[in-house]
Amino acid sequence: MNTEILLNVTPTETRMGLVENGVLQEVNIERSNRRGIVGNIYIGKVVRVLPGMQAAFVEVGLERAAFIHAADVQTPLKDSEAARRQPDAINSLLHEGQSIVVQVTKDPIGTKGARLTMHLSIPSRYLVFMPYTQHVGISQRIEVESERDRLRELVQTCMEVEGLNDECGFILRTAAEGAGEDEILLDTRYLQRVWNKVKERMKTVLAPGLIYEELPLHLRTFRDFIRPEIDKVLIDSRENFQKAQEFSESFVPEVTDKLEYYPGERPIFDLYGVEDEIQKALERKVQLKSGGYLIIDQTEAMTTVDVNTGGFVGHRNLEETIFKTNLEAATVIGRQLRLRNLGGIIILDFIDMEDTEHQRQVLRMLEKVLEKDHAKTKISQVSELGLVEMTRKRTRESLGQMLCEPCPHCDGRGEIKTAETVCYEIFRELLRDARAYDAKAYLVLASQSVIDLLLDEESQSLADLENFIDKSIKLQVDPMYSQEQYDLILQ
Repeated sequence: MNTEILLNVTPTETRMGLVENGVLQEVNIERSNRRGIVGNIYIGKVVRVLPGMQAAFVEVGLERAAFIHAADVQTPLKDSEAARRQPDAINSLLHEGQSIVVQVTKDPIGTKGARLTMHLSIPSRYLVFMPYTQHVGISQRIEVESERDRLRELVQTCMEVEGLNDECGFILRTAAEGAGEDEILLDTRYLQRVWNKVKERMKTVLAPGLIYEELPLHLRTFRDFIRPEIDKVLIDSRENFQKAQEFSESFVPEVTDKLEYYPGERPIFDLYGVEDEIQKALERKVQLKSGGYLIIDQTEAMTTVDVNTGGFVGHRNLEETIFKTNLEAATVIGRQLRLRNLGGIIILDFIDMEDTEHQRQVLRMLEKVLEKDHAKTKISQVSELGLVEMTRKRTRESLGQMLCEPCPHCDGRGEIKTAETVCYEIFRELLRDARAYDAKAYLVLASQSVIDLLLDEESQSLADLENFIDKSIKLQVDPMYSQEQYDLILQ
């Protein structure tokens, strides 16, 4: 499999695309005026404690106060896992006006503020450093038990060499598989240097204030997305290419040879067809090669994916047609979730399958596709209603939320009232006004489509209304009005 990472860097925006065999699998966008803050460490001030919600609001210098749950409050005198399962009452842990050191685990999304934790963690290439947790963990994606034991011993050896006390811990990331002692030791030392700087700033920065800022996207890509199977990393900015070279030589030396500067006149995202894929990822409908299609709807509560056979009629029988459509849909759904960065609760409405073996194979295909997903996912079995429920960890806005805003005409509903509906609303409003006010005449301001309908199909109804209220009704088009907007002016 040919896997490439494309980095399109401009002064206002950085975009990363992960392309496998010429097909875009993942896209990440960071804008300079609205950078994501996941991973940032702040010193914040508790502004409100909510015992009824076991949570508190913390001011960290953002537009909206951030949110911390009792389970995410650091309790050094207790075992952290037990404390998270059964946290103490929030008002015994925090009080208003208190200064605390917190880390952002989820960006502000919509009307919700950022999600915080006091269980700090600082990632590097192979390790995640946890200053307050006495634990050495290993990524679940490293499955070979002998390799897990080797890495655990390696980290413990490095901790002894560096003289690290028992009040800190590490998690070995998936990228650590096969790493040697020198590489782990270098990461351990790097994380210690970062943590020492964080501790120094804790003493000097006043609340609310920023203590540690996460790396920008073009450098974070090297730490989080580079894997052995990556064949090439292309950057279209010479200045950032040089910065990336320096960073990779220091922290990811095995990638330096794969790093290339792209000087071409044609934009790099156009060359690989990424721009077209981003546009398609903003649409509700996703076509399947077989002729079927998906309908993806994202709401505040959850995301729903509906699978339809469309124009696919199959070759053998109905059950086989449904199975093949669902199998292809499972593959495409896995890619679309990554590409659109859809998180939270996701309901998959596959076409009903009678054969339990077909159900099992479709679920297995979905699980296989999601194995490549860096976000944590959990999938349920097929329910009695034929639905598959799943969750995908959400840490930042989806692609649609980042690039789009609610339609000003329909206010995000996805529908607007028909011209006929608006006409009848105008008739009712005219009747109310005729009873309430003594006007000589009325002027109706509305959109072109509504006025056209009033002058054509509804002209007789309008004439009957004029006779009924014994008042003249004039019509005028306002090109600035949407189809739902209208005004009645008394003359």
